[in-house]
Amino acid sequence: METKDVILDIRKKNNLSQDEMAKQLFVTRQAVSRWETGETVPNTESLKLISKTYNVSVNTLLGSPRQLFCQCCGMPLDDSTISREPDGEFNEEYCKWCYTDGKLVYSSMTELIDFLAPHMSSMHGCSEQEMREMLEKQLPNLNLWKNG
Repeated sequence: METKDVILDIRKKNNLSQDEMAKQLFVTRQAVSRWETGETVPNTESLKLISKTYNVSVNTLLGSPRQLFCQCCGMPLDDSTISREPDGEFNEEYCKWCYTDGKLVYSSMTELIDFLAPHMSSMHGCSEQEMREMLEKQLPNLNLWKNG
């Protein structure tokens, strides 16, 4: 979906007129109209406000230009699994299981693997040892573990 379609969808799902949405976002009705026709795209501050007001990530607002993955465990992220900061804003780096209340849940890759291996091996039909080996190869490619 393009940004214009996402904004129109948000407005319709919330049963808002362009004027009502504009008031909530502190912009003009014409600005909302231009966003919905694709004539313009909301600026950074408007994107952040739309994200917070309507509970949708900036990545989604921009038409999901990149697939997000948790930079701790590698899980694909969408608006229902993206973590949040204590103030409620999305943190598009981590899933809600690896990052909660403003903190990372796992302090080491070993701790994460100890949790994931038994659960994932049964889901993927492999041994726990095979899953551990796969995780040990893949996790170091994620930003959290790559950057120390």
